[in-house]
Amino acid sequence: MTETRRVIEVVPYNPEWETEFERIKKMIWGYIGDYIVTIEHVGSTSVEGLSAKPIIDLDVVMESYDVFPEIVQRLGEHGYEHEGNFGCEGREAFRRTFPDGCMKYHLYVCPKDGKGFLEHIAFRDYLRANASARMEYGNLKKQLAETYRLDIDSYVRNKTEFVTRILKKTLYRAPGV
Repeated sequence: MTETRRVIEVVPYNPEWETEFERIKKMIWGYIGDYIVTIEHVGSTSVEGLSAKPIIDLDVVMESYDVFPEIVQRLGEHGYEHEGNFGCEGREAFRRTFPDGCMKYHLYVCPKDGKGFLEHIAFRDYLRANASARMEYGNLKKQLAETYRLDIDSYVRNKTEFVTRILKKTLYRAPGV
């Protein structure tokens, strides 16, 4: 049996990604807005000027896990399947099970003080504010996409050192530094 592999494609920044995020955000807000605090555009498509895989990443932020069962149920009623946290503490992934007319996106539900959400925001905000880091990361992503064209695990794994370095400068900075 032949396995179909997704080709990793990193493309130049597209300003339409922000418009698409707003469209998806409005849709998700309509499903669960009464259970959440906010919806944040995270990931590379949220950083103006950064090359990215053309996939929108959204963090749906809840006050606490107290409302999570209701969110799972409500999203389920609208065609989303909870996939678990994939080993990332404080970040629950959902998969849409229907075509909704939107570009591809990853939907995560996170508590406002969760590690996954805090890391996403710290990394995004650092790249938005630092042109040299943004350029370095974009070049790294393009190089990795060429090297690991059919291997998403290696692509992601080889970005880890860069991401960790940025998080140590921001979220995990030693006191007094």
